[in-house]
Amino acid sequence: MTSEELLRSRGLRVTRPRLAVLEVLADGGHLEVDEILRRVRRRLDSVSTQAVYDVLGALARAGLSRRIEPAGSPARYEARTGDNHHHVVCRSCGEIADVDCVHGSAPCLEPNNSHGFDVDEAEVTFWGLCPNCQQRRSGDQ
Repeated sequence: MTSEELLRSRGLRVTRPRLAVLEVLADGGHLEVDEILRRVRRRLDSVSTQAVYDVLGALARAGLSRRIEPAGSPARYEARTGDNHHHVVCRSCGEIADVDCVHGSAPCLEPNNSHGFDVDEAEVTFWGLCPNCQQRRSGDQ
């Protein structure tokens, strides 16, 4: 499905900023807004910071992007959605990687008391040191 078709399928108008943000997210990663903005500006003559924030909000609400907020880090966005995956974050450099859920179906964790909520998602963040930071740490000793 093309980006245009994807936007239309979610009831969103096709605009140049939306297409550019989708392309940036499709390149992969867990990107901060500043990085998304830099990459979008390489594709478009001009786009405001607010326009990129608005696009990211619309894409997240439509399920075309996912916003994650690891503790101590600014919000990040990714294109991988709807597959019940989690994240592992490096405590030292902040690198983020995807971790597939071992149970496969959402939510992969059930609360012992849902307080009447209809729970449809569990967000899990694993923390540790990435291979580069582990290597740097072992080299410092």
